[in-house]
Amino acid sequence: MKKAILYAGQGAQHAGMGKDLYEKYTTFAKAFDCANDVLDFDLHKLCFEDPDGELIKTQYTQPCMVAFAAGMTALLKENGFEADYVAGLSLGEYSALEAAGVLSAREAIELAAFRGKAMAKAAEEIDCGMSAVLNLEEDVLNECCEKASKETGEVVMICNFNCPGQLVISGQKAAVDKAGEYAKEAGAKRVLPLSVSGPFHTSFMKSAGDALSDKFKDISWGKESITVLYDYLGKENEEGLSIEDLLVKQVQSPVRMEAIIRRLFELGVREFVEVGPGHALSGFIKKTAKAIGVDDYVIYGVETAAEFEEMLSQKMLTA
Repeated sequence: MKKAILYAGQGAQHAGMGKDLYEKYTTFAKAFDCANDVLDFDLHKLCFEDPDGELIKTQYTQPCMVAFAAGMTALLKENGFEADYVAGLSLGEYSALEAAGVLSAREAIELAAFRGKAMAKAAEEIDCGMSAVLNLEEDVLNECCEKASKETGEVVMICNFNCPGQLVISGQKAAVDKAGEYAKEAGAKRVLPLSVSGPFHTSFMKSAGDALSDKFKDISWGKESITVLYDYLGKENEEGLSIEDLLVKQVQSPVRMEAIIRRLFELGVREFVEVGPGHALSGFIKKTAKAIGVDDYVIYGVETAAEFEEMLSQKMLTA
């Protein structure tokens, strides 16, 4: 039975994340702390307490999430879990690359911090919006976005293909709101506005992509020791594209998580580990599995020490 680790993206962060793991496992703490000296904020205080409510800001969310994931990856490896494939939702792709040996934990956290600042800067002065659209076909939603853009003179586009029945649109707020109205008229079950600090995975992130391109010149990329499935492609990098190019395109292009999950099932994956915080990806896996008629799979969500211990007790962590 093949195994995959999926890493969560922004939106699942919360005060206290990783605190119990940090206090209980030295391996987690060592990986979590490995890039403290390159961060311009107190990682512990923000992740474990967040007294000023700043964890929601993308420039802080991103390094915090990747630090959490680095700790969890180190724990999984220490306990014998060997994944055949890894992938991540948006920011989570950096954690997947770390798990695959393409980046060190320190490099992944440092790049996440840089990426967060670049994305925050790209989002300045943009009155943005983002909404999840449930149970509407992609081509119909694209028509809604095109119609809304034409009417408002602003930009809105699909930015996430999460799972069957769940798409996300993003862009300038007036266009996003109007596209949501058209989506409801076209038969969408629900349109749910999301709280975000920028129009992520749209053309508005081009300046962030340019900044990342320059930053990547300083990175010595390793080779994949585990096969990575990429957000921009929705599959493995069979074309041999550069990782730099894939990550630059990723920040300003839609995330194709449903395609990744479908591909993992095609490749024979039946054991999934979701490295949190949060369990959104587990929901995406379940909905995709149902759509393609697969029921012989298991998912383990790992966010707390208790959840990790449950995995150990089930003797799931074996090579």
